[in-house]
Amino acid sequence: MAEKSVIADEFSSSVSCGLMLSKRIYYGKGASPTPALMSRSLSSTESCYLPKAVMAYAVVSEPSAVDNPDVPSYQPYVHGRCEPPALIPLHMHEVSMEVDCWMDTAFVTASGAWRVHCIMAGRRCDCRVAVPMGEQGSIRGVEVDISETEKSSYNSKWVTLADSKDMEKVAKSGDGFFLTPHIYTFRIPQVEGGSYVSIKVCWSQKLPYKDGQFCLTVPFSFPTYVIPVGKKIPKREKIQLNVNSGSGTELMIQCSSHPLKELSREVRKLSFVYEAEVPAWSTSDLDFAYTVTSSDLFGGVLLQSPALRDFDEREMFCLYLFPGNMQIRRVFRREVVFVVDISQSMQGLPIENVKNALLASLSKLNPQDSFNIIAFNSESHLFSPTMVLATHGSILKATQWLSSNILTTDGGTNIMQPLKQAMKLLSDTSESIPLVFLITDGSVEDEREICNVVKGCLTSGGSVSPRIFTFGIGLYCNHYFLQMLAQIGRGHYDCTYNADNIELRMERLFTTASSVVLADITMNIPENLVSLELFPSRIPDLSFGSPLIMSGRYKGDFPDTIKVKGRLADMSTFIMDLKVQNAKDMSFDRILTRRQIDILTCHAWLSESKELEDKTVSKKKVPEPMLLQEIFNKISLPKKGDSKTQKLVSLGCLGVGFGNLTATAKNIPPGANEPKSPEGAEILVNAATNCCSLVLDRCCCMCCIQTLSYMNNQCYIVLTQLCTALACCECINCCYELCECF
Repeated sequence: MAEKSVIADEFSSSVSCGLMLSKRIYYGKGASPTPALMSRSLSSTESCYLPKAVMAYAVVSEPSAVDNPDVPSYQPYVHGRCEPPALIPLHMHEVSMEVDCWMDTAFVTASGAWRVHCIMAGRRCDCRVAVPMGEQGSIRGVEVDISETEKSSYNSKWVTLADSKDMEKVAKSGDGFFLTPHIYTFRIPQVEGGSYVSIKVCWSQKLPYKDGQFCLTVPFSFPTYVIPVGKKIPKREKIQLNVNSGSGTELMIQCSSHPLKELSREVRKLSFVYEAEVPAWSTSDLDFAYTVTSSDLFGGVLLQSPALRDFDEREMFCLYLFPGNMQIRRVFRREVVFVVDISQSMQGLPIENVKNALLASLSKLNPQDSFNIIAFNSESHLFSPTMVLATHGSILKATQWLSSNILTTDGGTNIMQPLKQAMKLLSDTSESIPLVFLITDGSVEDEREICNVVKGCLTSGGSVSPRIFTFGIGLYCNHYFLQMLAQIGRGHYDCTYNADNIELRMERLFTTASSVVLADITMNIPENLVSLELFPSRIPDLSFGSPLIMSGRYKGDFPDTIKVKGRLADMSTFIMDLKVQNAKDMSFDRILTRRQIDILTCHAWLSESKELEDKTVSKKKVPEPMLLQEIFNKISLPKKGDSKTQKLVSLGCLGVGFGNLTATAKNIPPGANEPKSPEGAEILVNAATNCCSLVLDRCCCMCCIQTLSYMNNQCYIVLTQLCTALACCECINCCYELCECF
């Protein structure tokens, strides 16, 4: 994997050029801009120009347009153009952030006002907005208000792409793309110099769980060169933080980066605020950690009725289990097989980081645990024909073996054979948790067959089935295949698009896998429930490394308590009664819909719609031919002949993708051939078809549902119901559009 993104490099260079151009701006007698890094040499400081909070930039192609809109400097005309366009960071005049932490997900709303201080009056330029997000970030919506001669505003809406007559207006210019795996950027068209641009961006992100704590990190660090020039310009920043764990136990604060003032405190809810007039904007991210206190295993079930716009009329529920803070429970003995891709595309930094993470994981095993390693390309290479105890000597031998076996230049990728070998090595396990770790950066043609073979192996295995954990590297592997494989094996999936993050993410995944305290969990189905559907259908194990949060739909009446049964490390049976209660202060639509869409997408990919067709035929309430008609009957569409027109500009796809067989066959390293912007988002567009779309729009309100290309109408119904339930407030792994209204 390329160490630095081509798109990120280009962005940083454009910002450097923009800072050089900003020297032309005259701020009046006695006023001077905040000193900023102006050097064109970015060999060691390039990353300094990537945003660490929501920022806005003027896109400058013609240097002659750069000037103070209030105090013209009448500088000599500058000939030529900037190719690619320079990016001048706009001065920020206000900023605030509201964060709602619900269970294991944070919902962030960042708002700010920027002034186009660098473009002369009467001239216009595009503005680019960059949105750094936390882990597993997903954009949910954008609002833009522009204060200029002719005020304009934009709001995110759903639009239809499948049969739109305006598709010829969609510009394939890639105006939205990822700078890095955590920074998304989009364009605001033609803003007049001197205007104020108010932007509100909403996104969701994962709350990592480590050492019994939920850890929130939100980018909130601003460079000095966005500070407005002038002694009397007020600068006020605000942070509102609300925490709702969903559990009935007390919350304890562990750390906070900003001086948050407590507003309210309840058993499972906390509320804080920080607000201050500051001499300079925040230079540190918002870091906050809290613990859901309990000395032992605990859990519960939350119920909620579907929203009015939800086409699935079944009730919703959420089941959660926490491992507790005091590790008084024994963890299972471990037998682990690492299945590592060593094809040519993995050579260099990716395989070295995988090796380091693997060795770090081996060092955490106890002497009574056992392990093996299978390195694969077109062939499999076993460290040992049998499982090996994790003694100091065997780990040392494994280190030497890895050093000599990761240097192969063979280009093939054969996942089926090593997985079969791993399952065979773990077939006789009875009193431990057998673990299979699959690490790959590519996709293969027989992925559905692999899933079905693994299903068969798990069904016919020993008393404890192997758990399968998958880790994807880069954009070329089929992430939905890896997620499906983990679901089948009651394990977990993780990924990274950045080689620098491989060690951290792999070690965290291994910590989750290797600290299981409750396995083979089942939920007692009460007789008065007509139906119950779990997401995912196979309940994963509970470990110290991660709480267990399940969701589902049901018909009937939930009792006051639900029995959950599992197996402890001493192989005894553990039974717990979970209290059932209504959750009136949480939005299941926001928390659970992404999980359900991801799970259903995986199943639709695997079954090619056959399994979902059988499922939806028996449960659907709306006749298939009438579904779309009923959707659009409930939505006010713009009338024909409206005076305002629209221009759609594609902002690319945010989905993780269904793999790239061609790139895998050619052994293209992840990120090595990453195109420059604006075509950068095309990798994602080619990797996965869109599920739904979003626009920024000030004159229309349309609803869009577009099915995955391989799905038939029955699968389409399922995803349609989920996407429609989100209405205009959520977009999950989808394609975003920008609608410019004139």
